[in-house]
Amino acid sequence: MSTPRRPVLVVDFGAQYAQLIARRVREARVYSEVVPHTMPVAEMLAKNPAAIILSGGPASVHEPGSPQVDPELFAADVPIFGICYGFQLMARALGGTVTPTGRGEFGRTPLTVRSTSGVLLRELPAEVPVWMSHKDAVTHAPAGFTVTAESAGAPVAAFEDPAKRRAGVQFHPEVAHTACGQQVLTRFLYDIAGIEPTWTPANIIDEQVALIRDQVGDKKVICGLSGGVDSAVAAALVHRAVGDQLTCVFVNHGLLRAGEPEQVEQDYVAATGIKLKVVDAQDRFLD
Repeated sequence: MSTPRRPVLVVDFGAQYAQLIARRVREARVYSEVVPHTMPVAEMLAKNPAAIILSGGPASVHEPGSPQVDPELFAADVPIFGICYGFQLMARALGGTVTPTGRGEFGRTPLTVRSTSGVLLRELPAEVPVWMSHKDAVTHAPAGFTVTAESAGAPVAAFEDPAKRRAGVQFHPEVAHTACGQQVLTRFLYDIAGIEPTWTPANIIDEQVALIRDQVGDKKVICGLSGGVDSAVAAALVHRAVGDQLTCVFVNHGLLRAGEPEQVEQDYVAATGIKLKVVDAQDRFLD
């Protein structure tokens, strides 16, 4: 059996950027998965995460019924990074203060980096343009955290506690509008969470092939090949895993684009070496 890779979990609090955060983590050569904020902490920890990122979200931490974070998450020895709403949830759960200041910030905003820039923001300019989207603000950091940045509407715009492997930012490092955003994210992943950048997209193929091989064993496999991308990729992965144990079936129903049946019957088979059974069912579908 293959050994599952430890993921960075991106906990989605309704953010439009949750998938983008996961993508940026992968661009840093670290494997990531998006999970809902409703997932129990025990299930998150069962995934043996290398780190957890709390995403932004449209709610206010003060609204009744707004998404919350289980304080048990912070009892676990897992590196945690809060972004925007996730930053505020983290601050409040650990004893900091989140205040409806009435001075929300939206869009491109100057961020003032303090001289105590710490690990996360080290070597950044004294002022950096970042992307903000918040109404409430962290006004007091939790005990043990060092405040490393501020803005006009966020007295605490970044904080960190490297000893406990925790950090957070009010802005969105995952978007292109934030200068040095990817650098901030990788500083958390590499320097605070201590993750080695060893993952590449090729790992997805290797991991899936191993899982398929384990599941199939010495059995035979049949795959319905439609001519579309999804079934073609699925068949290619299974074929890489089990070879001639796979037989694909392609039904020509007469409703494909001109030349597509020939592409499947000739080009796809030539490229992959897959065993293919072709069924000409045009009369049955069109009569």
